[in-house]
Amino acid sequence: MDFEPTLLRAFVAVCETGGFTRAAERLHLTQSAVSHQIRRLEEQVGRPLLYRTTRKLTLTEDGEDFLRHAEQILQSQEALTRRFHSSTASGAVRLGVPENFIGDRLPQLLGRFARSYPAVRLEVSVSVCLDLRAKVDAGDLDLAVAITGSDDVDGTVLRQTQFVWAAAETFKKPQNSSLPFAFSPPPCALRAIGVDALTASGIDWHVAFTSANQHGLKSAVQAGLAVSIFAQEEIEPWMVVLDGKDGLPPLPEAKYVLIRKRGDEMPCSVELSRLIVDEARFWSNTSGGPERARLTAV
Repeated sequence: MDFEPTLLRAFVAVCETGGFTRAAERLHLTQSAVSHQIRRLEEQVGRPLLYRTTRKLTLTEDGEDFLRHAEQILQSQEALTRRFHSSTASGAVRLGVPENFIGDRLPQLLGRFARSYPAVRLEVSVSVCLDLRAKVDAGDLDLAVAITGSDDVDGTVLRQTQFVWAAAETFKKPQNSSLPFAFSPPPCALRAIGVDALTASGIDWHVAFTSANQHGLKSAVQAGLAVSIFAQEEIEPWMVVLDGKDGLPPLPEAKYVLIRKRGDEMPCSVELSRLIVDEARFWSNTSGGPERARLTAV
């Protein structure tokens, strides 16, 4: 029995995105077209692969088994294409990305690029502490996703966000003492945004915890040690958002923008730029956050 690759791709897309609408946007198809492809696939298999309710989709036991084989087939086809496809992109591309940009989707994105352009050497810096715009201006990076103010129009806008103060639900504001905060060490765009707002407000505060990565900051906040600054879409169920009623100053809206080294028209940089723009817009339009929506078996 031969399965059409387009049907397999539709099935994998539905499983990875968690629904027909998101899969359709990823595949640049209509929702009805994706639904039709899944029906054709189930007719060919002769048994249901997805269990549908009004609220969600889950994989049947056969669907879970079929998904594993479908992914293997598509990966083998991709390897075959790479083996006999001559890419015009070569050289090296240096990319800088904030840690909170697209979460666990970033390694997948870079993996797809590396498989499609094996002659390109990737050098990736992921951190919340780097001044990425300055590194592009200095020629240390070819591409970077930078956090910038809402009025800054330099670069390709990938998505907008609202920053907020957040603490654990168990956090207790200290009495007769300065308010503790958790920040990354400078230079850090989020630290600068937070410190500027706190300084202008005149409230009594201090840095109680410093971490160079998001995991460390979230751990400190979850332990009730401090308040920190996060993008609205990063708020976890165990967090509470603090605002003026809690004595904290408002935080600005901001944008994630893709910036490129001036005059850089290398094919590898152009291709990686295109992939980042496409992925970021898909991420913003569908998931509303960095978590991957993977179906589970029933």
